[in-house]
Amino acid sequence: MNLVIFGAPGCGKGTQSERLIDRFGFYHISTGELLRDHIARQTELGIIAEKYISQGHLIPDELMLSIIDVLLDSPEVKDKNIIFDGFPRTVKQAEELEKLLVKRGGNVDAVIGLEVPDGELVERLIKRGKDSGRADDNLDTIKERLEVYHNQTQPLRDFYNERGSYKAINGSQSIDKIADDIAAIISAL
Repeated sequence: MNLVIFGAPGCGKGTQSERLIDRFGFYHISTGELLRDHIARQTELGIIAEKYISQGHLIPDELMLSIIDVLLDSPEVKDKNIIFDGFPRTVKQAEELEKLLVKRGGNVDAVIGLEVPDGELVERLIKRGKDSGRADDNLDTIKERLEVYHNQTQPLRDFYNERGSYKAINGSQSIDKIADDIAAIISAL
């Protein structure tokens, strides 16, 4: 099973992914975590990624797709149920992800859309920045990230709605209620 957990920055994708891992044993692919790891290690990819992320921009599609392609063939991921967290972020990435999964005999089974109003997202991200020290959780970068989300990522909702795989969840509910709503969707697949 392949799930995409979808939503704006700060909507709870990481939190809900952790719940799904504990409850269903999914393998978690978080492009944000992958990129932050590369940045921390100052790899060639990390240096390139940091230039984009620090300005609130998305990583180029080709770069992100090559990372995912290699990861899908790695022994720790191969033949496992997967949660894609923070990927795809553009319609082109979604189309390419479909190709990568079909090549391996799979598809996107469901897209879980965590929907949260922008004002609440800003509050959550400011708090997260204070708690975690993440440099990209400052007001200017948050505003840029939300603008990028609305312009480039939100069209994915229509893309996946047309395929019948988009499942909207009220992301303003309690963490437990959101987790239960997601579990109900997975159980129905």
